[in-house]
Amino acid sequence: MNFDYNSCGIVNNIVKIYYGMQKLYTIGYTIFVAIVIFIAVVILASVLPIPGKLEIKIVQSGSMEPTIKTGSLAVIKPESSYKVGDVVTFGKDTKTEVPTTHRIIADRVENGVLIYTTKGDANEDKDTREVRKDEIIGKTIFSVPYLGYIMDFAKKPLGFTLLIGLPALYIVYDEVAKIVGEVKKIKKKKLSENENKENI
Repeated sequence: MNFDYNSCGIVNNIVKIYYGMQKLYTIGYTIFVAIVIFIAVVILASVLPIPGKLEIKIVQSGSMEPTIKTGSLAVIKPESSYKVGDVVTFGKDTKTEVPTTHRIIADRVENGVLIYTTKGDANEDKDTREVRKDEIIGKTIFSVPYLGYIMDFAKKPLGFTLLIGLPALYIVYDEVAKIVGEVKKIKKKKLSENENKENI
């Protein structure tokens, strides 16, 4: 009997490629799930209270570039005091009004009230209106470039469907399919064992 070593090598290569593709799928799937969960958590964090009174804001202008880019996601934390050099977010935050994120360049006390002069890093002139301490939402702890664009899109019906809804359905379907597959394997194994016992 002749043994075809070439055929054996081809089969081994195919098996290696198959297992390699499985590993890539597993890694890709894990990253996919992690991204979906991350987006969902950030969306929830932007509308629900966060421990430490942290707030998440989307930077919608380029006045703080290059320090904070347009579309960045900024994490804001209220402080008991603010100093020159701090990047703070201040102003009304409503459906029609967006708060401003600028750097404090000067401060003074007037009638016992702390008043700050602010300026965007990308702006030539300081802000025309000074800011009282009680108008400041918080200090920018850190920001993530461009993530704000994704969050803003995800908050809209279409964006939520594409970024959260459909991926979540796929994940649930995939997990259910895996469970069903495992149940079928167990049943098939038991059936095979019972048939073997009967044949003995």
